[in-house]
Amino acid sequence: MKNIVLIGMPSAGKTTIGKQLAERLNVPFYDMDDVIVETTGKTIKELFAVSEDYFRQQETEVARALAQKEGVVIACGGGVIKRKENIDLLGATGTILFLNRAPEDIIKDVDISTRPLLAAGRHKIMDLYAQRFEYYVKYSDHIVDVEDPFIDTIPKIVKHVDKEYGVIKTLSEKLSVRQVILCR
Repeated sequence: MKNIVLIGMPSAGKTTIGKQLAERLNVPFYDMDDVIVETTGKTIKELFAVSEDYFRQQETEVARALAQKEGVVIACGGGVIKRKENIDLLGATGTILFLNRAPEDIIKDVDISTRPLLAAGRHKIMDLYAQRFEYYVKYSDHIVDVEDPFIDTIPKIVKHVDKEYGVIKTLSEKLSVRQVILCR
């Protein structure tokens, strides 16, 4: 199975959905931001304090490493699309899914204290969405509209992945028939 790569806005649900999807598929899960923190020993905020370009370079190095894995779910940071190299690396070994969550819903949930690019306030979400939306669409293999609660989005993703790679057949070997039906 190719990797499943989740892209989208901050607080679109990439990590939450990615963890649940990986668990359902019984494959490893990686959150790029967590891997960046682990490999650099610095928080995202500290990396951005050096410069956004410095952070983006670390992000590219992690994208390169994660792209070499097989059969994993990867949740990317919201700005991964700012460098086409990241998308080229991740897309070479994965199916890229854009988790499209309405910015109004993101604004209700986002914790701006942990998001350096949102330090100016929640209104920055609308600006970022306007700047990034076309890239998310352009670089994705599939667009998945995110529903609340996030768990309702999992069947949509499984459907996309199943069409392309026959994951349901693989899942049906591991799960009961009832569980497979619930996935759809």
